[in-house]
Amino acid sequence: MSRRTVVIGAGLAGLLAAAALSTAVDEVIVLERDDLPDGPAHRRGLPQGRHAHLLMTGGLAAMEELLPGAGPRGRLLAAGAHEIPLASGMLAYSPEGWLRRWRRGGPHMITCTRALLDWVVRRAVLDLPGVTLRRAEARGLAGDAGRVTGVRIAAGEGETHLDADLVVDASGRGSRLPHWLAALGVPAVRERTVDAGLVNATRLYRVPEGAERFPLTVVQADPYAGRPGRSGMVLPVEDGRWMVSLAGTRGGEPPADPEGFLRYTLDLPDPIVGRLIAGAEPLTDVHVSRSTSNVRRYVERARWWPERFVVLGDALARFNPAYGQGMSVAALGARVLGREARRGGVDVPGLARRVQRGVARPVDAAWAMAVSQDVRYPGVHGGRPRPADHLVAAYTRRLTRTATGSYPAAAALWDVTSLRTGPGRLLRPDTLLATLGGPALPPAAEPPLTPGERATLRALERAARVDA
Repeated sequence: MSRRTVVIGAGLAGLLAAAALSTAVDEVIVLERDDLPDGPAHRRGLPQGRHAHLLMTGGLAAMEELLPGAGPRGRLLAAGAHEIPLASGMLAYSPEGWLRRWRRGGPHMITCTRALLDWVVRRAVLDLPGVTLRRAEARGLAGDAGRVTGVRIAAGEGETHLDADLVVDASGRGSRLPHWLAALGVPAVRERTVDAGLVNATRLYRVPEGAERFPLTVVQADPYAGRPGRSGMVLPVEDGRWMVSLAGTRGGEPPADPEGFLRYTLDLPDPIVGRLIAGAEPLTDVHVSRSTSNVRRYVERARWWPERFVVLGDALARFNPAYGQGMSVAALGARVLGREARRGGVDVPGLARRVQRGVARPVDAAWAMAVSQDVRYPGVHGGRPRPADHLVAAYTRRLTRTATGSYPAAAALWDVTSLRTGPGRLLRPDTLLATLGGPALPPAAEPPLTPGERATLRALERAARVDA
């Protein structure tokens, strides 16, 4: 008997869900209400699309498993994306000072525009046998509180019913999940929102001549200072460009005007972002976005949940984009779905429950990392630090301070933030011993640049003074 699944949403989570299901069913229909660009261009329905996106090691590994023949890593690099080793290719100023750079192995991340990433993944997924994209708006779910049987989609002034053996809601931040569940008679799912009021401001620049190999540079926000968090990042993207993304929590928001944008970079805890771009050629206006709150739906804890219905991606949990976790969590969730679907089929009883419980693990890890910091900023809505949070913060600060001069501590941080391993990595005996011992090297008084990189930075500053 033919098996059909319907995925609502053709964003990254939806496309990866379709890839995950393509080997377990005969037909996967992806529903998308918006027009999709024919190429790597910004699309509607993605408020964070113009800002910085980092594809971490854990997420990339999941994508490679979901698309084994397509080789998403190779496709992205061929299209101009950059692969950055966290140990040596990143210049990072943390709340505890500069992290040293180590010429050792470790996790990598992919940097490119979100438009390029979506386009590469979309092409790979739609080439899979049995996967089709249909332009249609999902209006709700068909079925009842015990089982979902399909999707109600708009048809002219009315609706039509599309049958499915499994439905996946991957419709993103705009998901109508609470209303759809209520219409089926399913009790409300508990939600939590933590909003630090973060504002993102991003501008693209042409990479200055001679700076093509300058490392990814980030000045991190300080959640422990008792004042608004402010951060900035310069990351290489395709076509010889730098994406410069600034972020500030409530009371410390970056401005949208070009002069204010540059002043903000120079007023960060370290001015290196401003030093890099002061003389660079801007290619776009400043784009601002405020859709940055953390929202978590605890589907895996629901007492009642219909069979044959799964929620993934931002429809399930979305995170402050400053932490770079969302895309990787979506990929890890789709991998859970694919493994469960191949194990017993999409119509086996209890599949939806098992998937939601499996997906909750990477969601919980990313949620803990984002919320444990966001609750500390002034004016946060939806939470405040609890006694356990203070203990975690004390250990995290000591670990980060140690990481400024200890490779074992730094490696543990990179493994967890890249979603290569779970948070338990931070409590391994070797990590605990390193943290208790403190940094083996003294704090770096200035950015850990190579002589060539230092000369490049000086040249950029001279050029900026001449232009001024």
